[in-house]
Order: sequence, then C-alpha cells, then structure tokens
Amino acid sequence: MTATDPALTALSQSWCALSLLHGKIEAHIERALETQHGLSMREYSLLDVLSRQHSGSGGHLQMKQVADAVVLSQSATTRLVTRLEDRGLLTRYLCDTDRRGIYTDVTDAGLALLAEARPTNDAALREALDEAARNPELAPLVRTVEELRVPA
Repeated sequence: MTATDPALTALSQSWCALSLLHGKIEAHIERALETQHGLSMREYSLLDVLSRQHSGSGGHLQMKQVADAVVLSQSATTRLVTRLEDRGLLTRYLCDTDRRGIYTDVTDAGLALLAEARPTNDAALREALDEAARNPELAPLVRTVEELRVPA
C-alpha cells in the first residue's frame, strides 16, 4: 500500500468522520453538563464510573482502572479526583487489605448531582446524535452507535 492508496484514503476519511462525530457529541454534552450542573464531561464520567462500584469482591476500582475507564492518565485522574473531593463529591480512604491502596467513593452529594445530571447527559447525547444523523457523512456512524449493544 502506498500513501495514495484508495483503501488508505477511505480508511483515513472514515477515521476523520468518526473523530468528527465524537467531537461533536462530546462538545454538545460538555456544554449541557457545564451549563446546567457545573460539571465537565470528564467529571460526569468519573462520577458515573465510581458510582458503579460495589462492596463485593473486585467491586472497588484502583486508580489505574479508573483512569482507563475515563480515558485519562493516572496523574490527570488523580487531579480530577482531588478537584471533585474538594467539592465534596468524592471521598478517598485506605484499602483495608492493602495500606498502599487508596479507594475513592462518591459521596451522597456526588450521587445526588450525578442523578440530576444523568438526564441532561442522556438528552444531550440524543440531541447530538439526532443532529449528526442529518449529516450524510455521519449518518452511518450514528446508526452504528444506535445499534451497538454493549453488555452490562
């Protein structure tokens, strides 16, 4: 394959379309969450991921797992956790079985904010997808996203 290979050009165009769709959705959701709840999309995602933890075996996430789930570096995730902890939305504590491990839980205030913000997130996602579906280049990607079923 050469740099001018039509297959590479098509692949590159497809990647650009996917990146464009992602950027449009993220920007739309970010504006809605920030305006209505004072949350960035990353903050919302972090609260959402941490709210799904449980007390059972393997139920609490290590910082590396949290970072992977919100697609940030560990250091950026730690800074984000600190910001949300300073706002009273998260709390950190030492792991009972490994004193080197630190767990993070969502506080009652964080859970309340997340519950308020979830419908905003969902509505903004729907709006962004509906808008993108009107673009012929993005419509096939929107259909794919809508048809995708991720196991719970």
